[in-house]
Amino acid sequence: MDATRNDLLGGIAQDAALERGDFLTQATEQLHRFLDANRKRIAEVGGLVLIDEDPDYLSIAPDCTFRSRSRYQDEKTGEWISETEVIETAGELVELYNPSDLYQWFAEAAREAGGLAPEPTGAEDVLEAANVSITDTIDLDDESRGYAEAADEWAATHPDGAETENEAAGGLYDLAVDFLERSQRTEASLLARFEDAAAPLTAKTGDLMIVDDDDERLVLTAGGSFRAEVVPEGGSGEWKTLSTPEELVEFYDPTDVFSDLADSLAEGHPGIDAGEDAAVAAEEAAAEEAGDR
Repeated sequence: MDATRNDLLGGIAQDAALERGDFLTQATEQLHRFLDANRKRIAEVGGLVLIDEDPDYLSIAPDCTFRSRSRYQDEKTGEWISETEVIETAGELVELYNPSDLYQWFAEAAREAGGLAPEPTGAEDVLEAANVSITDTIDLDDESRGYAEAADEWAATHPDGAETENEAAGGLYDLAVDFLERSQRTEASLLARFEDAAAPLTAKTGDLMIVDDDDERLVLTAGGSFRAEVVPEGGSGEWKTLSTPEELVEFYDPTDVFSDLADSLAEGHPGIDAGEDAAVAAEEAAAEEAGDR
């Protein structure tokens, strides 16, 4: 493979690593804002169980620390072993879970705690119930103000805080839906920004296969756009085409997309300069910022 193509692919891999680090930083800050706005409510309801599906378990305690449980089979003894981990920072959490999923789980847990109807359960349904479309445009410069306004509006109508557990859960649900919608918009914007930056490079490299499995295919096209085909879980088994950033974030975490792209490039083209130093620097910067909070 000639040096020019290696340089182009290396540039894509480096951009992917930098975007992943940037996304983790943004997602960490967003989760901090959500938790800060809801600390009193979470304490009042005594914490929430966000996932309880063996072997997956995730809960938030009244002090806003998280508990995650994993279960694995010991290769030597054949016994199943469960481990519980305390996750103390938002930075650790967004490394492990898709932020959009986190807000959806908060919304579902709040509905259940408040004795509300179990539906809606999916991200799309949650947003439809809130009269929101993830294809709506948003000025990302106004994100922080939007979060603050949502919390201030609730506080203005409830100056003494929630009077009952159900009221606290209802307020938490409203904010979870708001942050879910904003998180998906932010993720879609990040993918779109990467596509714009990658287009001049992919015009010369051609289509790049990122994932090619039995139930999903993800490609970075020669035009610089991500395209995917997936078989949704619980569906009829038919393939669904994802052709826009808004559609992609319903099924993919941007951190996984950028990480898989960088891995695919490094594995398929070992001669490229994958910008390892830049990737490490981005990861360390995100971890350092999360640790400072």
